[in-house]
Amino acid sequence: MSERDYFEVSRTGQIRNWIMSEMLRGGGYAAVVLVGIGLIIGVIYLVGLLLPAESRNTPPPMPFSQLEAPLDGAETRLG
Repeated sequence: MSERDYFEVSRTGQIRNWIMSEMLRGGGYAAVVLVGIGLIIGVIYLVGLLLPAESRNTPPPMPFSQLEAPLDGAETRLG
């Protein structure tokens, strides 16, 4: 028995192998993108840990971006 018979694949087998390799390549690309996004988020988190604790308690830079308590109902009555 020759080695060539072992590696001989039918046309449908070739197509099936090509489809599988394309799906695996796409999954590999998706894994690389997912790991890259995770690394970017991790780096941002680590940079945030290097900031002093006081920086987390400072007011926001925009004056109306903070939520404010509503006025008391007795003060808003017209009468």
